[in-house]
Amino acid sequence: MKGLEEYIASNQERFLSELFELLRIPSISAGGEHKEDMYACAEKWKEILLKAGVDKAEIFETEGNPVLYGEKIVGEGLPTVLVYGHMDVMPVDPLDLWKTKPFEPVVKDGKIWGRGADDDKGQSFMHAKAFEFMVKTGQLPCNVKFMIEGEEEIGSTHLPDFCRKHKEMLKADIILVSDTGMIARDVPSITTGLRGLAYWEIEVTGPCRDLHSGLFGGAVANPINVLAKMLSGMVDEKGHITIPGFYDDVLEVSAAERAKMAEAPFNEEAYKKAICVDELFGEEGYATNERTGIRPTFDVCGIWGGYTGEGSKTVLPSKAFAKVSCRLVPNQKHEKIARLFKEYFESIAPAYVKVKVTSLHGGAAYVCPIDLPAYQAAERAYAKVYGKNPVPFRSGGSIPVVAAFEEILGIKSILMGFGLESDAIHSPNENYPLEQFFNGIRTIPLFYKYFAEKH
Repeated sequence: MKGLEEYIASNQERFLSELFELLRIPSISAGGEHKEDMYACAEKWKEILLKAGVDKAEIFETEGNPVLYGEKIVGEGLPTVLVYGHMDVMPVDPLDLWKTKPFEPVVKDGKIWGRGADDDKGQSFMHAKAFEFMVKTGQLPCNVKFMIEGEEEIGSTHLPDFCRKHKEMLKADIILVSDTGMIARDVPSITTGLRGLAYWEIEVTGPCRDLHSGLFGGAVANPINVLAKMLSGMVDEKGHITIPGFYDDVLEVSAAERAKMAEAPFNEEAYKKAICVDELFGEEGYATNERTGIRPTFDVCGIWGGYTGEGSKTVLPSKAFAKVSCRLVPNQKHEKIARLFKEYFESIAPAYVKVKVTSLHGGAAYVCPIDLPAYQAAERAYAKVYGKNPVPFRSGGSIPVVAAFEEILGIKSILMGFGLESDAIHSPNENYPLEQFFNGIRTIPLFYKYFAEKH
């Protein structure tokens, strides 16, 4: 678009300075201790959008964390794009593995380092700056609405109710989301599918108090041992999940689509090297990218109990805990899977322990047709910036609210992500390449241009 490169070049230092102000706010949604930070982050987003050129911006209360809404309406007959992003970030533990301070962002080795640099402050911020460029240069061809929420990393618990309550305000032709990634920096791609999610916490109780492991060990069941054994039985040696009825509703992908997926470049040796493993493991009969894109999974996300401090303490613990998740595929209902797991896991508990399973949150899978005009506009935009057509692919990740948008608002979402696998989202040393950050700002205005033309 006219003047875009000049605008980026003359404002790139300011862009980074403003983004760093956002990244310094520890807006962790997983614990209530950062409630004030969530509001500080919402205020910062309000300031960013107002300076970028929205007509109005407002912070809305929910029963949980706030939602920031902004809009610019340039014409009643024009298409409307609703930009979705999230202001909350993941916890930073383990802190000792960070090479930089997570909430003191820096640029090093051509990358922005800090929690939220990619997921999702950096990627959402690209939309604010692309919007700013279009407004300041008089090239905005669509009405634009922004919805930045504060609970994506904990399942967007209260956003569906917010959408129901404000359905008229959120009316749009398409939702634009940058909370996904690309296959590689030189392989542009657009996410056409997301897996759903079911998440639980498990509590296993044995004796009524911690016991001396010498005086009681061998006579009383150890809850940690029992929990570990029960969990290990959830997936068999072929990578198949053993919960009865788990696969009943799985939508099988056709051989033709699997063949199309196989055309995407994938280097297994480089993949293993990047994550420091010697061998891969997954469901038998499926390639690695199929296991992460079109098949469901079962994973223990955390397990604890007993004594974990320095030195030794010979204790037989009273309780053991775990957090467990399943990634789900189209047709699987997270409510049904949550019930199936709870019923099965509690039913196989031996008599010498008590097991309690609590469902924490869940969300549905999502698939975007590649014949949508908005998808084709995104495809052209990527091709213009990266010099080649993007590959459609299904991501292993979940953004539960995207499926809710379609159900509640009746609007499809286009997942224009620019993150890379090496960005280490959700992990220590999260980063975002400057090249991808600025390419996002280059690509997004072209989407608007091509979408408006198609509309």
